[in-house]
Amino acid sequence: MAKLKIDGKEIEVPDHYTLIQACEEAGAEVPRFCFHERLSVAGNCRMCLVEVKGGPPKPQASCAMGVRDIRGGPNGELPEVFTNTPMVKKAREGVMEFLLINHPLDCPICDQGGECDLQDQAMAFGIDSSRYQEDKRAVEDKYIGPLVKTVMNRCIHCTRCVRFTTEVAGISELGLIGRGEDAEITTYLEQAMTSELQGNVVDLCPVGALTSKPFAFTARPWELNKTESIDVMDALGSAIRVDTRGREVMRVLPRVNEQINEEWISDKTRFIWDGLKTQRLDKPYVRQDGRLQPASWSDAFAAIKSAVSATSGEKIGAIAGDLASVEEMYALSELLKSLGSENLDCRQDGTALDPSLGRATYIFSPSIEGIEAADALLMIGTNPRFEAAVMNSRIRKRWRRGKFPIGVIGEHADLRYSYDYLGAGPETLADIVSGSHSFADVLKNAQKPMIIIGQGALIREDGAAVLANAAKLAAAVGVVKDGWNGFAVLHTAASRVGGLDLGFVPGAKGVNAAAMLSSMDVLFLLGADELDFTRKGAKFTVYIGSHGDEGAQNADVILPAATYTEKSGTWVNTEGRVQMGNRAGFAPGDAREDWAVIRALSDVLGKKLPFDSLRELRAKLYAAFPHFAGVDEIAETDSAQIVALGKKAAAMGKSAFASPIKDFYLTNPIARASAVMAECSALARNNFQAAAE
Repeated sequence: MAKLKIDGKEIEVPDHYTLIQACEEAGAEVPRFCFHERLSVAGNCRMCLVEVKGGPPKPQASCAMGVRDIRGGPNGELPEVFTNTPMVKKAREGVMEFLLINHPLDCPICDQGGECDLQDQAMAFGIDSSRYQEDKRAVEDKYIGPLVKTVMNRCIHCTRCVRFTTEVAGISELGLIGRGEDAEITTYLEQAMTSELQGNVVDLCPVGALTSKPFAFTARPWELNKTESIDVMDALGSAIRVDTRGREVMRVLPRVNEQINEEWISDKTRFIWDGLKTQRLDKPYVRQDGRLQPASWSDAFAAIKSAVSATSGEKIGAIAGDLASVEEMYALSELLKSLGSENLDCRQDGTALDPSLGRATYIFSPSIEGIEAADALLMIGTNPRFEAAVMNSRIRKRWRRGKFPIGVIGEHADLRYSYDYLGAGPETLADIVSGSHSFADVLKNAQKPMIIIGQGALIREDGAAVLANAAKLAAAVGVVKDGWNGFAVLHTAASRVGGLDLGFVPGAKGVNAAAMLSSMDVLFLLGADELDFTRKGAKFTVYIGSHGDEGAQNADVILPAATYTEKSGTWVNTEGRVQMGNRAGFAPGDAREDWAVIRALSDVLGKKLPFDSLRELRAKLYAAFPHFAGVDEIAETDSAQIVALGKKAAAMGKSAFASPIKDFYLTNPIARASAVMAECSALARNNFQAAAE
């Protein structure tokens, strides 16, 4: 810790703090453009100038000077910093005037209106005139892809975007070229940026040089209602804010959550919002004469009732999709149990995870934040860059600190950091388990080794054997020990952990998703679209969901439901953390919240569920599964379950592991309905080559 005085106030701060952080701690506001807590120090905007007593007779950049760098007085007086002296005031005004020489006078038309750092700081720390009479410099706008719009006349060369893309996203595509007046930030070759996190530069840019291209000129920030919620595009559960105008979602922004996403979100999370209003199901449909026809709720329910009454419980099944919340899965499982069915499955991809093996065997036990504590990593059958882009930046963050060996078994992909490619499939894993591979020693010698096993290794025929072998390895090399559990299962579906926690899996007489699809008399699909419908043999299919995707096209009855922004729901992320999403708007037309649709259907089927409101449903849910009541908490798990699973290790197949996500931008019905995501996907297939605008 270091003691110092700031504006006469004595304060003690950690000795690694910069002066700007120490000033913040003391409650003094210091303006800044280039400084950002999560990026390296650039020290090039000079806006954060302060006076240091005993230092040079000129103002100092507080972001580039640490509290260790300043000396106290000769008689043991504390070092002093001043943030409000006439010298500081004059210096800041001069810097602001200088930065704004070339800034266009276009405040009314800038898309950052109301959210502009520059505007706020110019009002607080600038002056109302300029001494510069020279012509303004003009810089051509750059094409950097379909997501980020550039107005480069506004750029003040703070290099936040350059530092973010280089340090956090792991691409070296943005940079500053030229000298003096000709200096400009560009992608050199003017092609689209290739990162899945590039949208974050919109939040980082303090002056409106980089703004959101899809959102440009669609709304003003003060017109929007802001709702804090949870993202469901992957299994991380990133903290987001959904901005709506009326019923329409206008944009999605990140919220700070140190434990999961820090303050970043993936491009899919951020730019998905146009898919929320296209291809929506807004009325019930019933298939007549081979065609889906609009129908009333009573007609749709009557058709389901006649199909259910014509069969028995063991020929009725339900499959939950990737975006389903816990509430509707619970309601559907209760309905099917009352019909005498045990055919439930939340694993539409056929993953080998099973709640009977214990919760520790299917969650990301070390937690996402725990990645920073690990000192060796083995990845099996996963590509976190596409499966969990924000978490991948966390792995990169730990890798940049050094002394972090990473081994990969599976696809040889560009993960944005260097790693040792160990092999393609189970044979390599078997060698590491037996101890004959050198990477086994790397894990053994590490204090906190970690294994991430992805769905690419678990959705195979031998998925259960791969999981058991990974558990056996974890027990053998100290991945699981007192005080540390580094056994991490990375999910790709937001609903999966919640479904497994609920026990939304086949009972003793039940069959799995693939068997249900081919053999049931009545099949309920709760937003399940990622199935191979070419193998569909089910006679009567009911689709409860929000978008006209594969599931709806293969259904006999469609019941329109709400998306994640239109309902209050619980999701459990890959770490096993219970999270609550909030309703930002209402579903279109006749669509209703999923649980309400299932409750109304249960009444028609004569198996009325014992709740009439979401509150009552949650009371029943919490009584049956108490851990769902602990929002933002991870229930305790027993690492002995992993050791027990390791004892079931069996022979594995020979085919290579492959990530299930082939196209990052088109992984779910909402994404496939989005025009922005379709453009990004086409660019990615074309190797990000597009004609410059």
